[in-house]
Formats: sequence, structure tokens, C-alpha cells
Amino acid sequence: MENSGSNPRVIAIANQKGGVGKTTTAINLGTALAALGSRVLLVDFDPQGNASTGLGVATQDRCFTAYDLIFANQNTNIRISSTAVPGLTIVPATPDLSSADVELVPDARRLHKIRDLFATSPQNIVDNDFILIDCPPSLNLLTLNAFVAADSVLVPLQCEFFALEGLSQLMRTVQSIRSGSNRDLMIEGVVLTMFDKRNNLSSQVAEDARSNLGSLVFDTVIPRNVRLSEAPSHAIPALVYDHTSAGSIAYQKLAGELLARIRKNSLSEEIA
Repeated sequence: MENSGSNPRVIAIANQKGGVGKTTTAINLGTALAALGSRVLLVDFDPQGNASTGLGVATQDRCFTAYDLIFANQNTNIRISSTAVPGLTIVPATPDLSSADVELVPDARRLHKIRDLFATSPQNIVDNDFILIDCPPSLNLLTLNAFVAADSVLVPLQCEFFALEGLSQLMRTVQSIRSGSNRDLMIEGVVLTMFDKRNNLSSQVAEDARSNLGSLVFDTVIPRNVRLSEAPSHAIPALVYDHTSAGSIAYQKLAGELLARIRKNSLSEEIA
């Protein structure tokens, strides 16, 4: 997928609940999209920096970070870090990002910092086909910045008890952003993660999600998979660690399904 002069599609990957496979999804979806020929920039918006670590960016090499991106201006030299995955780059995170939420409070444009930056069209930003923003596990100012800058939100939903309860708050937040700062924001979809076919609860959560959310739920389901858990300790995506594993295959399918959805929606808009 080549970017023929159009702006990159910005997707915020978010769920205010931690441990749902959000960063795993950001890393491996980004890798799968890159493998399919897209140029992908991953912005690590989580102060824990797990996406940065998972893509092999050592702490001492995180010179220009997501914190710098937030407080950049049009004269700032936007520097992006490479990864071992061809076509996949990253703006890494450090713990400094944890103070950004407080520092943004007095800023009148506090919700628009990333959107304003993207609007200046730095070349190494607009040259991408996709920008994936790995949001922190909370609906704070960092996440809201991502929502205001994004075209859509992709929600990883773990197949565990109470999973759907937290989703309603996120949906309300998206609706609030749509009512004000970003009227074009849409839900890209909900991806079911940590699915265990041996567990009746996983099947029940998946059934409930599809019953309540319909076509918003991706057909692809991400299984609970040892390789997905092991890969971050080797500082590489699961698709590089073991591309034949069930988890890796699922993320490859998810990338294909995402691209198909985007093409279908684009065609529908052209016809309309």
C-alpha cells in the first residue's frame, strides 16, 4: 500500500483497562501492515514504553520521544527511530511522558497538540501510510490527544469477565470527542484478544461482544498464545520471533481484514 500524496491514516489503539493486549496489538499489527507493504509509524504514548522495548529500541537510544512530539512546534526537527522491521518506524516513549498530562493542563490547545503537529505536515510523518498510536491504559490527556488527532480508534477487548463493562466508558469518550474536537473520529473496530478456545468464558464474551457490537467486531480473533507473550522479552515482534505461531498468523489476518475494511469504506464514500 503506497501513500500517493494522501495523509496517513491515524489509528489510536486504546482501552483504558490495562493488560488487554493493546501494546501487543500495536506492535504486531504494525509489523503485519509493514509486511504487506505499508509504511507504518508507531507512536508510543504509554510512559511505560513497552512498545518501544518490544521493538528493540534501547532506553539510551530514545533521543527524540513522544514527550518531545507533544511539545514540538513547527520549527522542531522531528526525529523518528528505526526498528528491525522494514517499513516500521517508531517515536519511542520514556517515563518523562508521565509528566506530560500535568504539563498540558494550562495549555489552551492541550487536546490538539498532536493534531496541530500533524497539520504542519512534517515530511517523515506524512510519508507514512499508517500512524498507530499506542495509548496509555487510561482516558487521560494523552489518550484524548490521540483521539483528537486520529481518524479512528481500534479497541482491543480481552475475552475475560467484565470486558464489555469498561468498553461503554470508552465509547462515551469517543462520542464526546466526535461532538467537539474531532467530528470525523470513528471506531475502526473491536478486536477480541486473549481468546482461549478451551475456556467457555472466552466463547461467551466473544458471543456477547458480537451480539452487542455487531459488525464493529473484527472477524479475526487473537488467541492466547505463548509466542505472543515470549516475543517482547526478545525485543522483537511475535511475527519476527515466530511467524508460524497462532498469534502471529492471527495478526497477519487482522492486518488483511483492516485493509479490506478501509478499502470498502473508501469505496462506499466515493459512491456516496
